[in-house]
Amino acid sequence: MKISEYTSCDAVGLANLIARGEVTAAEVADAAARAVEAVNPRINAVVETWPPEDSPAPGSAPLAGVPFLVKDLGVTMAGKRSELGSRLAAGAVSPEDSFLMRRFRQAGLATIGRTATPEMAYSTTTEPEFYGATRNPWSPGRSAGGSSGGSGAAVAAGIVPLAHATDAAGSIRVPASYNGLFGLKPTRGRISQGPGADEVFNGLAVQGSLSRTVRDSAVLLDLIEGPEPGDPYFAARPARPYAEEARLDPGRLRIAVLRQPWGGRQPTEPVSAALSETIGLLDSLGHEAEEATLALGVSWEEFVLGNARMWTANLAPWIDGIAAAAGRPVDETTLEPVTLASYRYGHQVTAGEFVRALAIRNQVSRTLAQHFARYDVLLSPTLPEPPVLLGAYGEGADQLDGLGWLDRILDRSPYTAAANVSGVPSMSVPLAEAEGLPIGMQFTAAFGREDLLFRLAGQLERAAPWTHRKPAIWAAD
Repeated sequence: MKISEYTSCDAVGLANLIARGEVTAAEVADAAARAVEAVNPRINAVVETWPPEDSPAPGSAPLAGVPFLVKDLGVTMAGKRSELGSRLAAGAVSPEDSFLMRRFRQAGLATIGRTATPEMAYSTTTEPEFYGATRNPWSPGRSAGGSSGGSGAAVAAGIVPLAHATDAAGSIRVPASYNGLFGLKPTRGRISQGPGADEVFNGLAVQGSLSRTVRDSAVLLDLIEGPEPGDPYFAARPARPYAEEARLDPGRLRIAVLRQPWGGRQPTEPVSAALSETIGLLDSLGHEAEEATLALGVSWEEFVLGNARMWTANLAPWIDGIAAAAGRPVDETTLEPVTLASYRYGHQVTAGEFVRALAIRNQVSRTLAQHFARYDVLLSPTLPEPPVLLGAYGEGADQLDGLGWLDRILDRSPYTAAANVSGVPSMSVPLAEAEGLPIGMQFTAAFGREDLLFRLAGQLERAAPWTHRKPAIWAAD
């Protein structure tokens, strides 16, 4: 199979070719391996590859034989390394599959490697000291986003049609926007975090994927959603498959447009123009989109502080556990300056401060929920600017404490984190570009309403398709 034939298909398309016997899973795997060799040296998205395990019989699972990559964090694969982008966890091997990994296997996916993440996924750019920076396939001097930047760059460059990702403050949607991909953050409780955790970062973090097509994300979510034994809670199961929802018309939607972010930097002119174009597209599709001022429920300063306390209070014992298991110290030899500063900040968070952070989470959740009594969907840019230059995040970062680093992250991505705090589903759709760089638009719906987002995403993909756009670095024969 030629690389060009391989990259012309999405995951569902590849699975169909394999099921019909037009190509074997081994031939597809070989094409994927050659795609890694062709482009990964230029983008540093994949940190380790391995031969795929025996694939299920063609057609026996919905995605049987489709090459897949897992993020180096958030999912464990028995016998494979999981190093979290950090020297502290270097060489760590997972003893068992996580629940999500089992579902990836049941879906028929052929996992061929793991993708880069910033240290402990603690950034929205992927520039860890341990692996080195991941480069954006559209412009190699720019960031691929984070924390699922390796997965985003790999999918955008044609290495795999879809890849695993996680999202605690925008880590699916940020790389989706930076890399010109579709990325949906599911509802809190939609996908199990077990058995190693009941919830991650007090429910801020969820599992998901990045893909080039809407149907790939929909099909995969159908296969991995739902509770596992011991889960403390779960989102109500969908009424019909998401893959079916993506083919349905969403009807006339009431859409609130948030142009100015709650905090952080204002949208640049190209992003603001892209938002206006998106409003025009929605109007042409019969939707009612209006610019609105939407309350967050707390001040931006309270929002940042609450996030910083929840993030770091969770980060500190997590790092302590990794250090104990690895037999390594927690210091400058094992952690990057901003991670170490955040670790120390987390150990200083008091019980009272942590409870106050949970109260902020509740206030934001209740406030956002009220908006959905009037609107079906909230629209904003995914990010206030196109992909930033590598190194932009790190300028002076060694002088920041844990609060200062979170403030920088949320300043760069002020639109995304509210969906994590409230637990609602949110997606980035690659509807625009400026000067050869992708610009994503973010759509957010009420708790449990991935069905509505997939209907809208499918409609947008049909009205303004994007898969014909290819980055400067693209796997080719």
